[in-house]
Amino acid sequence: MDFGRSKSKFQEVPATGVSFADVAGADQAKLELQEVVDFLKNRTSTRPWGEDPKGCLLVGPPGTGKTLLARAVAGEAGVPFFSCAASEFVELFVGVGASRVRDLFEKAKAKAPCIVFIDEIDAVGRQRGAGLGGGNDEREQTINQLLTEMDGFSGNSGVIVLAATNRPDVLDSALLRPGRFDRQVTVDRPDVAGRVRILQVHSRGKALGKDVDFEKIARRTPGFTGADLQNLMNEAAILAARRDLKEISKDEIADALERIIAGPEKKNAVVSDEKRKLVAYHGWACSGGALMPEYDPVAKISIVPRGQAGGLTFFAPSEERLESGLYSRSYLENQMAVALGGRVAEEVIFGKEKVTTGASNDFMQVSRVARQMVERLGFSKKIGQVAIGGGGGNPFLGQQMSSQKDYSMATADVVDAEVRELVEKAYARASHIINTHIDILHKLAQLLLEKETVDGEEFMSLFIDGKAELYVA
Repeated sequence: MDFGRSKSKFQEVPATGVSFADVAGADQAKLELQEVVDFLKNRTSTRPWGEDPKGCLLVGPPGTGKTLLARAVAGEAGVPFFSCAASEFVELFVGVGASRVRDLFEKAKAKAPCIVFIDEIDAVGRQRGAGLGGGNDEREQTINQLLTEMDGFSGNSGVIVLAATNRPDVLDSALLRPGRFDRQVTVDRPDVAGRVRILQVHSRGKALGKDVDFEKIARRTPGFTGADLQNLMNEAAILAARRDLKEISKDEIADALERIIAGPEKKNAVVSDEKRKLVAYHGWACSGGALMPEYDPVAKISIVPRGQAGGLTFFAPSEERLESGLYSRSYLENQMAVALGGRVAEEVIFGKEKVTTGASNDFMQVSRVARQMVERLGFSKKIGQVAIGGGGGNPFLGQQMSSQKDYSMATADVVDAEVRELVEKAYARASHIINTHIDILHKLAQLLLEKETVDGEEFMSLFIDGKAELYVA
C-alpha cells in the first residue's frame, strides 16, 4: 500500500557524471545557475545580500539541454538530489498526487540542503480553472499541494526546487510568483559559437577527418538544438560505419545533415530524364535568390531525390536575422519571388501548357506570407498600421473562442486585392531575374544534370563569370 509515496529517484551523493564543463552553448543559463551551486556548496544561516533561493524554472524549446543543466547543477553542488517527472504525481486514485508531493518534500527536508528536480512540470502545473469544461480536481489538488510545499506556512528551508518545461505559457501564475520559482532561466537555441562548442562536446571519442570544420557545420545548422547536433554527429558516425571508413569526413556530416532535414536519399528511385531536367531547372530558379539584395546566400543545390522532395536548394540564413526575428519588407518580397521561381522556370523552359503541380507548396507559402504582410505586419498602405483578422483565444488557457471577424466585407475585399498585388509583384520580380540571366542559369542546370550536386562556391563562380548583377527594384 505504498502507492501514496513518492516514486522520485534519490542520490545521496549525485553521480550524474555531468558538470558545467560538459554543457556547451548555454553560457547565460550556467551563469544564472552558478548562484544556486554556490549557495548549496557554501550554505550559511544568514546571507547579507538577500534571502536564500527557493526555486529555479528552466524554460526553453525541446532539446536545448534543460535536464542536462539540472544534472550539471547536481554534479557541481554535490548535495542530495531527488529527480522525478511531474507525470509521476498523477495516478488512478484520487489524492495520490498530493500525497506523493507531501512525501517527496518530507524526504527532501530531512536531507536539506538538497535539490528537488521536477521534469516537465507543466503536466501538473497548468493554469487552474482553465478550459471549457472546468478543471481536473485531482490535478488541482496536486498543484495546490506543490504550491504549499514550495512556499506555504512552514516553508521549505534548504530545499531548492529545479523544474523544466517547454510550455511556460500554460503554467499557473501562483507557481511563477516570487518565493516559489524566484527566477526563470531561459535555455534558448545556441548561436554559432555555441553550436561549435556543442559539436566539439559530441565529437569526443569519435575519429574525425582533417577536413571537418566545425565552424562551417555550425553555420549550416541554424536553429539546431544540442539534441539535434548530437543526433547529427551520431548519424554521421553511422554513415561512416556503413561505408567502412575509419574516420568521419565532412561528406558524412553533410549527408547526415541532408538526411535529417529532408529524409534519406532514394538511391534506387527511377527518375526519367525529363523529370531530372525539370528538377534541375526548379533548382536554379530557386537559386535566383542569390541575385536579390538582403537575401540568404545559397549553400548547396542538389537534384538527388530525398524523402518527398525531388531536389533541394539549401540556403545559409543570416544568424542575426534568426536571433532577432526581424524581417524586412524587401526580404519577405524576395522570399516570395524565390518561391515563385519554380513556376516561372517551368513556363519559360517548357511552356505554359506543360506546367506541373510541382509548385503547389510554393503557392501556399507565398499566399501565407503575403496575407501576413497585409493583415499582421502593417506592410499595406490601404490597410495601414492595423492588425486585422485576429481570432479568439486559446480555450485551454481559460479564454473564450470566437469565430466572429473583426473586419467588414469591404475590408476583406481590400485585403484580397493587396495580397494579389504582392504576389503579382513577386512573380514579376522572379520573371525578370530568370529572363535576364537565362544563359547563366542554363549553365547551372546543365551542371546539375551532370554532377547532381553543386555547392555554394561552384554556384557563385558561375554568376561571377557570367557578370551577373543584383536585382534592383
